[in-house]
Amino acid sequence: MTKNDLRKMLDSGNIPKDTYSLEGGLPNEAYCLNQSGNQWEVYYSERGQKSGLKLFKTENEACDYFYNSLVQMLKDMGIL
Repeated sequence: MTKNDLRKMLDSGNIPKDTYSLEGGLPNEAYCLNQSGNQWEVYYSERGQKSGLKLFKTENEACDYFYNSLVQMLKDMGIL
C-alpha cells in the first residue's frame, strides 16, 4: 500500500481527519506517518513529542501498520 492508497482508505472509512497526519510533524494528539530519509516513521504525537515511534524500511509496511494501528486505537476509544 502506498501513502495515496492509505489516504483513500482513511477517507472511505470515514476516519476523522483530526486523528491523523500523513505529513508527519507534531500535531496535537494525532497518529502520524512520516518519511525520513530512506525510513518511514509511524508514531503518536502528543504535546510536541513523538511517542511509540516505529521505524519501517518500506512505505508498504509503514502504511499497513499505520492503518491497522489507527483503526484499532479508534475502536478502543469508541470512535469507530
